[in-house]
Amino acid sequence: MREIVLDTETTGFNPDQGDRIVEIGAVELFNHVPTGRVYHQYINPERAMPQEAFEVHGLGDDFLRDKPVFAKIADAFLTFVGDARLVIHNAAFDMKFLNAELGWVKKGSIPWERAVDTLAIAKQKFPGAPASLDALCRRFGIDNSARTLHGALLDSEILAEVYLELIGGKQPDFALGTAGGNSRSAQSGEEFWKPYRRPNPLPARITEMEKAAHAAFVEKLGSGAIWTKS
Repeated sequence: MREIVLDTETTGFNPDQGDRIVEIGAVELFNHVPTGRVYHQYINPERAMPQEAFEVHGLGDDFLRDKPVFAKIADAFLTFVGDARLVIHNAAFDMKFLNAELGWVKKGSIPWERAVDTLAIAKQKFPGAPASLDALCRRFGIDNSARTLHGALLDSEILAEVYLELIGGKQPDFALGTAGGNSRSAQSGEEFWKPYRRPNPLPARITEMEKAAHAAFVEKLGSGAIWTKS
């Protein structure tokens, strides 16, 4: 099962009011194990950065001026994401922005049901407890000391660790199939291992001599032998 842990940074809170994405960071998981593949892109929002947003992520107009606009990176982003599930903290926020940006460049939107919201998982698992990314790092003993400002790639890397703890720890799920094989089947949204059917049955390991010896042995036992009963 392929999943993408994803985070964005933006100019504000509402794309309907002209706010834009300025950074995307994403980490690939396969069967809940990081593969080492990441996606990271700064984006020119084609508008001025509000001071309030700059104080959150530190991405200013001068830094973003020579970065590509979203239309130039949309295809590369969609290729990296593919059809994987998207693991996002407060998924409604990021999905709203991603689909707004994709809509503006005439790309298909990402279905909302593909998003796994770690904020919702944390609130359900720890009712009433703080559920911010920093709070969950403290709960699980995850080092987030490098997080002096919000950054999409760093936050997605931290979120990947948090997500694995939320779903039961860092132990992989022991799916015994291989990537791309047909040994796993989806049931209720989860992946379960199933053995392959052999294209050719294994040859018998009993020789003809052994068969004959066994038949002679059974014959000596008479009609009461269990092997003669169906």
